[in-house]
Amino acid sequence: MPNLTQTFSGTADYIASQELMEAVNVALALERPLLIKGEPGTGKTLLARAVAEQLGRPLLTWHVKSTSRAVDGLYVYDAVSRLQDSRFGDKNVQDIRQYIRFGALGRSFLAETPSVVLIDEIDKADLEFPNDLLHELDQMAFEVVETGDSHRAKVRPLVIITSNNEKELPDAFLRRCIFHFIAFPDAALMARIVKVHHPKVRQVLLDEAMARFYWLRNLPELRKRPSTSELIDWLGALIRGGLDESELSARIPFLGTLLKKEQDLDSVQKRGRGWTKH
Repeated sequence: MPNLTQTFSGTADYIASQELMEAVNVALALERPLLIKGEPGTGKTLLARAVAEQLGRPLLTWHVKSTSRAVDGLYVYDAVSRLQDSRFGDKNVQDIRQYIRFGALGRSFLAETPSVVLIDEIDKADLEFPNDLLHELDQMAFEVVETGDSHRAKVRPLVIITSNNEKELPDAFLRRCIFHFIAFPDAALMARIVKVHHPKVRQVLLDEAMARFYWLRNLPELRKRPSTSELIDWLGALIRGGLDESELSARIPFLGTLLKKEQDLDSVQKRGRGWTKH
């Protein structure tokens, strides 16, 4: 039996800040798209899954690529399949509707019940991509050009859009969104997040690991600071490797789990043991 609650308060697997919960609930109340920004690894993509789970709604996902077009999220006309069928003569190729494949946003408009639509990493696409979605997001309707069919949403989905700030988004698009920036978790919130994934971690190991983690994040020379997901992976490696907190006083084991650039690895290794707990 799905949970039909229409407010979001986080889930057992997704620890959300008060500000993030409020942003989701404002987007629900105003029926506006929710634009989420934040550095990689702060849970932007996972948010949509958590919201869908708590609201008892299906999740429809659209992973945007550099080659994506706005219409792709609505529908795609499969001209190649139609051409092949016309060659072999085993279908009525005059019926174009059988070659229309609806995308995540299009399927949400056609659905009988409300859904959550994730438009993931919108800033990867062309600069005009967000503007090309303005009408559809405003009106919750679209037309299939090839057939002339018009489709209007029977129930309005919650649209969650993520961005890594690779490109500036147009002002006209931003005006239509509820915006929230996921700040990097402080130590208290981070401890709660980590314990969701490693509930049996010893507190002393967690404290030592987090001290070393935040020390790394505060190094000004790092080109890519470790994220939440990398801390979770690192603790998993420490636990599975049977290492304890005493190992962290001499070195940072499995450093490649935390740092992903050669320059950052070299910089930290040159520092040796010159670190302090905060």
